[in-house]
Amino acid sequence: MQVDARGLTFEVGTGGPADGVPVLLLHGFPQHSGEWDDVVPALHAAGLRTYALDQRGYSPGARPEAVVAYRIPELVADVVAVLDALDVDAVHLVGHDWGAIVAWAVAAAHPERVRTLTAVSVPHPAAMAHALATDGQQKARSSYIALFRKPGKAEKVLLAWHATALRKMLGGVGDASRVDRYADPMREPGALTAALNWYRAMSRADLAGVGPVAVPTTYVWSDRDVAIGRTAAEACAANVIGDYRFVPLPGVSHWIPDAAPAALAEAVLARIAGTA
Repeated sequence: MQVDARGLTFEVGTGGPADGVPVLLLHGFPQHSGEWDDVVPALHAAGLRTYALDQRGYSPGARPEAVVAYRIPELVADVVAVLDALDVDAVHLVGHDWGAIVAWAVAAAHPERVRTLTAVSVPHPAAMAHALATDGQQKARSSYIALFRKPGKAEKVLLAWHATALRKMLGGVGDASRVDRYADPMREPGALTAALNWYRAMSRADLAGVGPVAVPTTYVWSDRDVAIGRTAAEACAANVIGDYRFVPLPGVSHWIPDAAPAALAEAVLARIAGTA
């Protein structure tokens, strides 16, 4: 379905019982709402209604040109506006990668709209800041961001030779058809630039502006995540003042919704059931 909010048109995948308790799913880079396809069947079977949002820059009708339009406060405002348009007061919120950053920020700024939070792969921004300041390995893991913030050069590197570098980055999502599922939309004119603008708009001030989270929260991390190390993962707990669970998944890559959908669905359902 399409949802009009803030003068933009967002694509939203829906499923599950129409009267089910709502769950909002936020994808990461460089994917789209399809990353939740193997997770949602278990949620639907539990009677939940899911809304998988193609976020700003990923929905073709929500792709502003200005870099500043992709700041975290704008991404948070999109989520609130989409919930308003859907006439949904509060949701169980699930976010992966960049979607996790947005989810952390929404839960911190608008706790009345979030029943529970399940953040996947990326910890609270303050935990990342701590790791970047104290852990040399995390600095190395995050070094790719410097390239992503360079307009033109990042697009050239990632899309060269039929997007070879982008496809290699996505290697952990599964077979070639699954890689194509995410890489091909990024080859459409303007799509990759819009997605990279999330990195280019990122600022220390916006990240530091994400306060502690008081809603019941689960953080799911995988020990083979090339982007997020254990220091950042374990620092996450200090930034949640509500009920908190840390769920590490051994032997799983960064691409948890694709690589371990059953384990992720179990973590989401456990969080929801624990606060019903």
